[in-house]
Amino acid sequence: MAVGPGALPTFHSVRGVAIGIASAGIKKPGRKDLVVFELAPGSQVAGIFTQNQFCAAPVHVARQHLGAGQPRYLIINTGNANAGTGRQGMSDANACCEALAKEAGVPPEAVLPFSTGVIGEPLPTDKIISAMPELLANLGEDRWEEAASGIMTTDTRPKGSTRQLRLGEHLVTISGISKGAGMIRPNMATMLGFIATDAKLSPALLNQWASELGERSFNRITVDGDTSTNDACMLMSTGQYGGSEIHADSPHAAELKVALQEVYLELAHAIVRDAEGATKFVSIEVSHAGSVKEALDVAYTVAHSPLVKTALFASDPNWGRILAAVGRAGIEDLDLQALEIYLGDVCLVRNGGRADDYREQRGQAVMDREDITIHIDLKRGDVSETVWTCDFSHDYVTINAEYRT
Repeated sequence: MAVGPGALPTFHSVRGVAIGIASAGIKKPGRKDLVVFELAPGSQVAGIFTQNQFCAAPVHVARQHLGAGQPRYLIINTGNANAGTGRQGMSDANACCEALAKEAGVPPEAVLPFSTGVIGEPLPTDKIISAMPELLANLGEDRWEEAASGIMTTDTRPKGSTRQLRLGEHLVTISGISKGAGMIRPNMATMLGFIATDAKLSPALLNQWASELGERSFNRITVDGDTSTNDACMLMSTGQYGGSEIHADSPHAAELKVALQEVYLELAHAIVRDAEGATKFVSIEVSHAGSVKEALDVAYTVAHSPLVKTALFASDPNWGRILAAVGRAGIEDLDLQALEIYLGDVCLVRNGGRADDYREQRGQAVMDREDITIHIDLKRGDVSETVWTCDFSHDYVTINAEYRT
């Protein structure tokens, strides 16, 4: 079950990026569960990681290796998170990096590991290491679609986005994939994102954009309020587009950032649209807040409310649940007479209660849609923020109750 068509685009190959796919049989025999990105020498990588203090061993190792030099390989396994595995987990993550590095002829610090799957189970390193020759033997520039499928766990469909644009005389390509369907909450979520461009970004700009773009996309989605142990979103710049290095004040920097932002948002939205059991894609917009924190506190309180989410699943315009969530968001001195709450373009709440012109059938018409916007106008400042979420269905409970079986 997923919201919207969700068809993969026809990916544009990114110069300087080759992708390999293999089956290690980590959870299911024959499943393509290993993906590797090979980056051209001189490529730069930056990213953001989970803020869960029980972060997985590969998150620790990837952070360490990212700070040690220029990565050449990113290896991703599904079926096992290698989280909650203590010292053995760290040893296993490093062993995978060392094995791939030996096979590829690079230092171990040039390999960044990523894992996703069940928490608390030992990583089957023997299976992964045995599959590495196959992984590197089938490298190709046109394997983005297979990679999108290869990193899936409880996802029902692969997720990808791609763009091409001209910066002066040079054609720039951006392609990316993501995975995630549950245990999704900012900082970050059970998701992985890999975005590559052949533009040549300065290291400072790459780090700045990796943080900013991730914050405004992957850190603005939530499915169930659970922050995972394994999240990562990586931005790769190979510099193979043929032009000069791009800095913050370069003539085409703003244009490139817009294109990257579109890719980030598409990949983040695709996760919510494919959320476990989801039948609705919901945008929660908060306007005229006094601060970013205030706007996000309101948005996430509504987004995480089980009562709001179950009403969304039922297509029930039970606006009292939204009102109650806004009221308990912890906003001091909230002017109840001033704020307004909308469902789509239908005003639900005005002057401290139900809007005089609200009619149930108008609210119902909005709730019957797959894509729904809840707008809360706080009337107390100049800040606006948007969070994207989904409903809670019977299937969400079933999927997570049966996850390990």
